[in-house]
Amino acid sequence: MTTRESEAAAPLDLLDERLRHGGGWRDVARAGWERLRAGDVGPLPIVAGLVVIWTVFQLLNPAFLSSANLVNLLMESVAVGVIALGVVCVLLVGQIDLSVGSVSGLSAALTAVTFVNSGWPLPLALAAAIGAGAAIGWLYAQLVTRLGVPSFVATLAGLLSFLGLQLYLLGSTGAINLPYDSGPVRFAQLAFVPEWLSYLLVVAAALALFGTGHGLARTRRAAGLSARSTPLLVARSAAVLVGGVLAVRYLNQGRGVGWMVVAFVALVLVLNYALTRTAWGRSVFAVGGNAEAARRAGINVRRVYTSAFVLCSSLAALGGVLAASRLAAANQASGAGDVNLNAIAAAVIGGTSLFGGRGSAFSALLGILVIQSISSGLTLLDLDSSFRFIVTGLVLALAVALDSAARRSRAAHGRA
Repeated sequence: MTTRESEAAAPLDLLDERLRHGGGWRDVARAGWERLRAGDVGPLPIVAGLVVIWTVFQLLNPAFLSSANLVNLLMESVAVGVIALGVVCVLLVGQIDLSVGSVSGLSAALTAVTFVNSGWPLPLALAAAIGAGAAIGWLYAQLVTRLGVPSFVATLAGLLSFLGLQLYLLGSTGAINLPYDSGPVRFAQLAFVPEWLSYLLVVAAALALFGTGHGLARTRRAAGLSARSTPLLVARSAAVLVGGVLAVRYLNQGRGVGWMVVAFVALVLVLNYALTRTAWGRSVFAVGGNAEAARRAGINVRRVYTSAFVLCSSLAALGGVLAASRLAAANQASGAGDVNLNAIAAAVIGGTSLFGGRGSAFSALLGILVIQSISSGLTLLDLDSSFRFIVTGLVLALAVALDSAARRSRAAHGRA
């Protein structure tokens, strides 16, 4: 480390020493500011961007932040958001999957063919669709880890191949309708959380946030590491509680909170726990940061790559099933169009680095909210869809530029 890097890192080292013993509000605030200066911006840019987007669209059309529109926005975000959650997994290990749209379309077609045309029981049809996605991810992993095929090429080949297989399964009609009274369609269109239960879920989430945070802080202090102070944990949980209650109350003025949205948030939380609190999650970040160093440290890099690709394709398959359920049909357009690009863009816009090793499960949630907000706002303004692609592309370019700038800043401060 150079003299300049040592001087830049020194303030954070001193603050970390204070925070090991709890620290005060001033130390916590100063540590946060020093990390921002060092390029560790976290979700701050995307949250600020989301506030700006919502403010602009609300000023242009007061219906944008209406409870009815926000309910629709959240429901429309889920399918692609689930796919983006899988993309986060492969980006974290420094790889890419360009076929998530085709895999989602294939799983939608497979569900429709087995459930509607062949009369399979619904659980078996869903298991077949998601199992096919897992098998595709395993195949990609073998091509990448055993044959040395770049993931870009392997998944690009999959994009074309699985699109063709999707068209073959759908046959000459090109579309298969799902029964409106079937479970998946009711879940994606009509299932909403009772009002009293929605408040209870918010309270449970705030308590769980405090419990996990307090447990982690106690473990870190016992190991001599810096940790969040108890007052900070209480304030964070209180903010989640108040914000969640207000959000749920507002959404309940419309149709309420959809069970599909709750399921998506639950998936995000489960993956976040796996990435931050398990040995597998630490291995994912290690491999994404430096695969050779991770291998020399004893991590089974091939197994980590395989798990990332399998998770990505499985979640793409689940997203495809949810999208088909939302439309009550699987057709040639399932997984096509901008699904593939939006899923990848959501992961990157949400804060997952294209360079690997940095990001979180919440990247998919934040990123898809940005993309769907842009789409919803432009639709309300009755603008051509071309503007949506232009604005989304500009936001994506800005997100990558910020990631590159933050990466250089971390390197300059010796925290890369």
